[in-house]
Amino acid sequence: MALPRSDSCEEGDGLMDLVAEYNNRALVPGHGEIISRWHRDAAAYRAFAGGELDVPYGARPRNRLDIFPGGGGAGDGALVVFIHGGYWRSFDKSVFSHVAGPANAAGLDVVVPSYTLCPEVTLADIIDEIRQCCLFLYKRYGRRLVLTGHSAGGHLAAAMAATDWGLLGAPQDLIKAGLSISGIFDLRPLMATPYNDDLRLSAVDAVAGSPLFWPVPNRIVFDSWVGDEESFEFQRQARSIAAAWTGLGLDSRYEAVPGENHFSIGDAFSRPNHPITRRLLEIVRG
Repeated sequence: MALPRSDSCEEGDGLMDLVAEYNNRALVPGHGEIISRWHRDAAAYRAFAGGELDVPYGARPRNRLDIFPGGGGAGDGALVVFIHGGYWRSFDKSVFSHVAGPANAAGLDVVVPSYTLCPEVTLADIIDEIRQCCLFLYKRYGRRLVLTGHSAGGHLAAAMAATDWGLLGAPQDLIKAGLSISGIFDLRPLMATPYNDDLRLSAVDAVAGSPLFWPVPNRIVFDSWVGDEESFEFQRQARSIAAAWTGLGLDSRYEAVPGENHFSIGDAFSRPNHPITRRLLEIVRG
């Protein structure tokens, strides 16, 4: 049985320590209140901003995206794409509409997609769905993309940054830049957690689905941010991608934000003065 989303894990041997490191809900007792706020703030932003909602980008029912246009009408600039988290097995785009607020106010267009969840599909299927989303946006707008995301969404943003888009019929430089928040880039530790009941990762799958081990065809900017109150493993994951991709020649940066846990940092883009929001605007404009 998969780990219930609000259950905690006891410390024990090495395996249980690893389980605890990835059990963010147990590590943040106030996560329920934060998630409830996400729902409220997202609904309020949709009511305020409108936008183009539930646009299909693929064949599956959850292959839908919301488009929130920027106030400045920057129709020729990069599109910002925010990918939600939830261990690839929970949440959808409707929980994160509000992350578009400050970027919209700065004149940027923001896209928030959903994707099919595990165990209905595999993680490889989800990567392919987000690629479909990116190709759809390119064909519709002809614009480059800045990929962002939280947790599982950070993993997917990295996977898009490391995709060889020329093989898929798009410009090689389709992805202008990326910014991950609390991403997971090496999937192998998840095989030792109850989350793998839904993810169903084999050793081969875990390596194949880990952007940390992929070649990166373009020398783009890719930031990896994390809260300094997150677990050792999440901070290690965030550092690892920045170190590895710097070694490959990318402009890759690691930052730990004081006072932020895995959930409090999840909608950082909704706060205009947050350092992650300021960095996103810098990346898009740069």
